[in-house]
Amino acid sequence: MDFLTNRILLCVVFSWLLAQILKLFMSPKYRKNMSVWRFIVGSGGMPSSHSAVVSATAVSCGILHGFDSAYFAIATVLAIVVMRDAAGIRREAGKQAEAINAVTAELSKKRKNFADYTLAELLGHTPFQVVVGALLGILMAFLCQNAIFPMMFD
Repeated sequence: MDFLTNRILLCVVFSWLLAQILKLFMSPKYRKNMSVWRFIVGSGGMPSSHSAVVSATAVSCGILHGFDSAYFAIATVLAIVVMRDAAGIRREAGKQAEAINAVTAELSKKRKNFADYTLAELLGHTPFQVVVGALLGILMAFLCQNAIFPMMFD
């Protein structure tokens, strides 16, 4: 059960949870067709929880192990890859899903039972959503590692 006192992992969980809760208030138009639970555990929307998580990881590693450590370097490279993917490939996949769903809906009007399902459209993030998520993760890392956790663990 040592992982329950892992300050980096706890900070990451807090960052993810806060980002997902903020989505309920900052991305209402995406939530209209989803349950609250599915929306909270899903991807896409504002802010990027992926960016918050990897930024919190990198900055927490820097705070706890030094910004010149291998931990910080590895976490930072991982963060860059994840954030680039969120605003790039996954965002484009969401756009494709949206276009396919529109075509499917149009064809369904002409043919009965053409499609019984729709593709998930909220997959990626705009660059702004990624930046806001990254800033949230950085803020959470400083807050967790310098204010919250010292009271809990020291």
